Amino acid sequence: MNMAWKEMKKNKLRYTILGSIIFLISLLTFIISGLANGLSQDNASLIKNLPNGTFYMEEEADETYNFSSLSEEQQQEITDGQSEAAFFSIQMGNFIDTSDKQRSVAYVASTDNMDFPEVDAGEVILDASLEEEGIAVGDEITNEQWEQPLTVAGFVSHEKFSHSAAAFINPNDFSAFFHTEAMQMAFIADSDIQGTNEAPAFEELQAFSNSDFLNTIPSYSAEQMSLNMIVIFLLVISGMLFAIFFYMINVQKLGIYGILKAIGVKTGKLFQMMWAQMLIISVISLILSIIISQSFQLLAPSGMPFHLTWPVTGLLSLVFIAIGFIGATLSGIQIKRVEPMQAIQQGEM
Repeated sequence: MNMAWKEMKKNKLRYTILGSIIFLISLLTFIISGLANGLSQDNASLIKNLPNGTFYMEEEADETYNFSSLSEEQQQEITDGQSEAAFFSIQMGNFIDTSDKQRSVAYVASTDNMDFPEVDAGEVILDASLEEEGIAVGDEITNEQWEQPLTVAGFVSHEKFSHSAAAFINPNDFSAFFHTEAMQMAFIADSDIQGTNEAPAFEELQAFSNSDFLNTIPSYSAEQMSLNMIVIFLLVISGMLFAIFFYMINVQKLGIYGILKAIGVKTGKLFQMMWAQMLIISVISLILSIIISQSFQLLAPSGMPFHLTWPVTGLLSLVFIAIGFIGATLSGIQIKRVEPMQAIQQGEM
């Protein structure tokens, strides 16, 4: 470690440039990861907030919740086997607030269940983002297609679907507004499964885990895949930078390595020096990136979908260090192969 640090101080500019590049790449990776997670929450926090369980929709719906419709017989069959099952429906729509401004929301209706808010007829519970936009408890919201207004009864935090605020209404109101008596989907939490540890199967119904159901939401998988691919490419690029940088340095220092080997320095010691340099550069760069990315999360506007958790930050940091270790190690293979006399002669040329 002491030898590695002395060399870095002697060649400050060289290692500062590498550290700056790693800092920028890691910062960009943290920002994109926070954006991906924030968009995920903004797109599907309604589903992600539910406990682990199994979703059921009609097979003929072709994995599209809008086309699913559970008959009374199907609902009764599910209830007979799993009495704690919840039935719910989602419909994109809008309403007009007291200031005559139109708002887009995702209307959600469900049977009595602890996983969904209980709403009385004639009332609505909205996502808290609408409260920040001026809507208050007691306000009446209307729609040109409704015969009666709904009264805002309260707000819930982080309940969104398809980038729209959730609006929880009574199943009777949902039926009247959207002219349907059937519920679209069923949900059984893992903790509520009775008689077996596995989710039951029902005829003509398709089962989905939480993650599988998220992929049925339009744009969710494409959105997340695009951002996650960018993160992966940035990680790969950082590993390549380490490999190229240390390869170039090792080529320049073959003569020095030859002398060190000639006086008895083990190859493992040379690798340790290179790993120490990689670790110092990575840690300093990551600390700066974490400070800036977490500060950005605190200072970002409330409407920006950015959410970077500490577990994700820690995981990405470990991946960066692991990839840097691999890149540096690959570049150091030439150290193991170098012969003392040959390296000294190359250094003299």
